[in-house]
Amino acid sequence: MNVLIIGKNGQVAWELQQTCPSHITAHALGRNEIDITDPQSIEQAITQLKPTVIINASAYTAVDKAESEQAEAYLINATAVEYLAQAASKHRIRLLHISTDFVFDGTKNTPYKVDDQTNPINVYGASKLAGELAIKIYCPANSAIVRTSWVYSSHGNNFVKTMLRLMAEKDELNVVSDQIGCPTNANGLAKYLWQLTEQANLEPLYHYSDLGVASWYDFAVAILDIALEQGILAKKIVIHPTPSSGYPTPAMRPFFGLLAAMEGSRKHWITSLKQTLLLLGDK
Repeated sequence: MNVLIIGKNGQVAWELQQTCPSHITAHALGRNEIDITDPQSIEQAITQLKPTVIINASAYTAVDKAESEQAEAYLINATAVEYLAQAASKHRIRLLHISTDFVFDGTKNTPYKVDDQTNPINVYGASKLAGELAIKIYCPANSAIVRTSWVYSSHGNNFVKTMLRLMAEKDELNVVSDQIGCPTNANGLAKYLWQLTEQANLEPLYHYSDLGVASWYDFAVAILDIALEQGILAKKIVIHPTPSSGYPTPAMRPFFGLLAAMEGSRKHWITSLKQTLLLLGDK
């Protein structure tokens, strides 16, 4: 099986490369090797690599910047996805696409199911939803959208690595405590995507996150405690729970983004976090 991974340098794409099963040949292409905003560039890559599956792990993910860079966000998260869906349908290639809990408005207080009403409250979420709709229109037969939340990895830029840096530099931090969801280790997500590449029949939509529930404050406290335990950080600092109103950002965030994910071999987010911090401690 030949798999084309779009978004070579992102967290999920990197983990896909690390976890690729031995019987699958993976080709990871970054923006220097493929321009997904150009249908001709997509066609060229497909002709050359002849993939049976495309995993789109690329996205415009700068949530706050998207508010002022709306055209760029929609170009990557919607238009490019439309081009990939059209190409996948034309060549009968399976398409797996990663989406986000930000397609919801966060007004529920029970986990979001795949068929719950979407209602994004920022440009990033709206652009990702537009990408989902493009797949439903142009490649409905052999595709799956996987919504996930709060993704982090030992690779790339993410909340965990930012917190570790700030905790080493500062004596106290303010972290938002009224936004609820679940951290997701990109390694587990990558393994789940590999399962879907070989699954006989696909549902159009899946939700995937680690097990459990947390606020960003809970997440930060766990990072501090585990990093101290593992000797990654030398000193304990004070973390203050802060309401979203005390930390204004250009983009509104959903207050509740917990996903009702499929059961299976998912780990609790604290177990996944411990494993990631062990990797970071070894670097």
